[in-house]
Amino acid sequence: MFVDLTKVYVKSGAGGNGCVAFRREKHVPKGGPSGGNGGRGGDVIVKVDANLYTLQDVKYHKSYHAKNARMGQGSRKSGSDGESVVIPVPQGTVVIDEETGAIIADLVEKEQSVVVAYGGRGGRGNAAFVTPSNRAPRNAQAGQPAEEKNLIFELKVLSDVGLVGLPNAGKSTLISKLSAAKPKIADYPFTTLVPNLGIVKYGDFRSFVMADIPGLIEGAHLGKGLGHRFLRHLERTRVLAFLIESTDAEPEKTYRLLNEELEQHLPEFREKQRFIVVTKCDLAEELPMIAIADLPLVSISAVTGMGLDLFVETAVTLLRNVE
Repeated sequence: MFVDLTKVYVKSGAGGNGCVAFRREKHVPKGGPSGGNGGRGGDVIVKVDANLYTLQDVKYHKSYHAKNARMGQGSRKSGSDGESVVIPVPQGTVVIDEETGAIIADLVEKEQSVVVAYGGRGGRGNAAFVTPSNRAPRNAQAGQPAEEKNLIFELKVLSDVGLVGLPNAGKSTLISKLSAAKPKIADYPFTTLVPNLGIVKYGDFRSFVMADIPGLIEGAHLGKGLGHRFLRHLERTRVLAFLIESTDAEPEKTYRLLNEELEQHLPEFREKQRFIVVTKCDLAEELPMIAIADLPLVSISAVTGMGLDLFVETAVTLLRNVE
C-alpha cells in the first residue's frame, strides 16, 4: 500500500533528576556530598531508509516515545541515559511541525537524519552545588521534561523523469514497458491512483528513475481529482514528459492545460526541461504533426514498442542538460 501523507505523535525522554547523597565511609563521620547527575533523555530521530518507498509503517505506528533517563546515584554516579528511538522513512520525506506549519527537515539524501524531539538534559546532583560557603548542599536539580510534538510526514517521490498527462494517456503502459514496474493498467480513466516508480536502463550499466503519477484534470492545482496529492510528486523531477494521445483533436490545448496546472501548483515548474510524447500511435492512421513551443517531440506506441528507444534517448539528452 502506497502512503505518502501521515501524522505522527512523538515524545522524547525526560532527563533524570540529580541525586542528593553524602559519603558514608568508615572513619569519615562527615563525608561530603556525593550525589550524581541524572542521565539525558532519549531523542526521537527521523532517518532515511533506502529500502523504504512509502510511509505505510509510520502511518500505522502512530506514535513514537523515547525512553526516560535514570536519576543520579550516590558516590557521584550519573544516571544512565534514555534510549533514543529512530523513525525510518523513505528518501524524499518532508517533516513538518503540525502546530506551526514550519518545515523541520526535507530528507532528500541517503542516510540523512534529523532530531525532531530532543531528550531532556539530566539534572545536577548535590555534589555539583558545593561552594566555599556551603560545603554540604542538600539540593539537587530536576531533569528537564520531555519534548512532545505532533508532526506531519509528507512524501515527495524522487525521480529523474516524470510522466504528465490526462487520465488514460498511456503513462502506466509506458512505464511498464520500459521498467520492471507493474502498475495497474486498464482502459478507463484514473486506473492509476498512486505514483509508480520504475528504473529505466540504458547504455552500459546506466539508468534513470521514471515516475508515473495519476492523470491530471483541469483544476488539479486546486485539489480536484486529488491534484495536490499527485502534483507534489513531480516537484523534485528533473525532466517532464508530457503525454498526449495521438487521437487528441486539440493537442496544443491539452498541453496548455497540463502546463498551467503545473505552474499554478508551483511556478518553478516552468524552469524544468520537458518534451512532448505522442502516445498510442498504433491507433492513428498517420502520425500527427504537433509543434508546441519548439519542444522535442517523440511519437510512440508502448504496445508495439515503436519509438521507445527514441523516448529514452530524448530523456537522457535532457537529463544531461540539467546535470
